[in-house]
Amino acid sequence: MSTEEPQPQEFDAARAMLNRMRQSALARGEIRIDAGQAKRAGERKAAERAQRRKGPAAVQYDDGRDPQGIGNVFGRMVRDRGWTSPVAVGSVISRWEELVGPQISAHCRPESFEATTVVVRCDSTAWATQLRLLSHSLLKHFDEKLGPGVVTAIQVIGPAAPSWRKGMRRVAGRGPRDTYG
Repeated sequence: MSTEEPQPQEFDAARAMLNRMRQSALARGEIRIDAGQAKRAGERKAAERAQRRKGPAAVQYDDGRDPQGIGNVFGRMVRDRGWTSPVAVGSVISRWEELVGPQISAHCRPESFEATTVVVRCDSTAWATQLRLLSHSLLKHFDEKLGPGVVTAIQVIGPAAPSWRKGMRRVAGRGPRDTYG
């Protein structure tokens, strides 16, 4: 009888520790990846860091669910509903000083905007004449700032004469013209 003694198995402490670490990683939910996957993941993270260093990229909103700026939303609503000309009308009246300059705006005010014609009242006949002479260059400037075809004509009105009608009754006649020399 030959009795062979069983060979004692060698105990590898490093392998046992590695196996324990793998088991604890699996218990935490970590997934084991090979070296190729690790390299690609590292390259991807490096590319993301480089992109972040470049600065924020323009955000593209495709699905309509992300928040957008009020200017973009308002501009799209105006364009979709065909309100471009009414908004341009308000733009001419509200931006009058910016469009014509401080000197003209101090003496001439827009009264109305009807079918691409701006009606402007001046505080003196001299300014009314000056605005009539400048109307061609102002129309070109309006085309540049507001878009072509928004304003096609400027109707200039001089100062309003005072009314001498006082009360409910009046006498027909020339009126008080003798005081104006």
